[in-house]
Amino acid sequence: MIIVVDVGNTNITIGMFCGEKIVGHYRMTTQMARTSDEYGVIIRQFMANSGFEPKDVEDVVIASVVPNMMYSFINAIKKYFRVTPIVVGPGIKTGIKIGAENPKEVGADLIVDAVAVKELYGGPAIVIDFGTATTYELVLADGTLDSVVICPGIRISAKALFSGTAKIPDIEIKKPKTILGKETTVCLQAGLFYGTIGQVEYIVRKMIEESGLESVKVIATGGLGRIIANETPVIDVYDNMLTLHGLRLIRNRCRGL
Repeated sequence: MIIVVDVGNTNITIGMFCGEKIVGHYRMTTQMARTSDEYGVIIRQFMANSGFEPKDVEDVVIASVVPNMMYSFINAIKKYFRVTPIVVGPGIKTGIKIGAENPKEVGADLIVDAVAVKELYGGPAIVIDFGTATTYELVLADGTLDSVVICPGIRISAKALFSGTAKIPDIEIKKPKTILGKETTVCLQAGLFYGTIGQVEYIVRKMIEESGLESVKVIATGGLGRIIANETPVIDVYDNMLTLHGLRLIRNRCRGL
């Protein structure tokens, strides 16, 4: 069994694989500072919930965009599971090319999603990840991560309205019954929901137009991706496990499997 870990700015997502099958999937908040012992105990509890013990762990692979928590997290893996984790970063075998002017600036999460979409869906493709930020990645047919568009995520936009405006309430992000809002909550939900759909459709069309590519697949992932994917024809597939599969594929490449 292998453990894959996606450390995002909002959540840490942990997946457990037996072969190509996901046998456990859990989340914990990133915002809370924890010791290596706390991380170790929490992950062991997740494993127990899925029927596994620490001795079952063959490998751990981590992609992180939060550097200041990695020391404790890596030590937790070494202490509680007796393995040295693979950390996605410079020098790691991924099987993709990076078209950025400075490849070291490209986030590990973007690399992992590009690996997954190349292997699972092929290219050319656009990957839209609805996380803390909403990112749009153009992955070419040869696996090159060509370019990226980064926008504020849906929750970040909602939080900015809530924290920066005295009379704006904190709201649930969901599709409203109508775009013609007549009270504040519905007005906000309409703006966030339909505004995101408009953003998605325009950016995808513009990326395809400027790249000159044809038959571009569009794959969405991330927590809020499903509600958007269900409402726009420009998204072909919603795959919430895309990043976890990308981590599994990177581990296999690093181990020569």
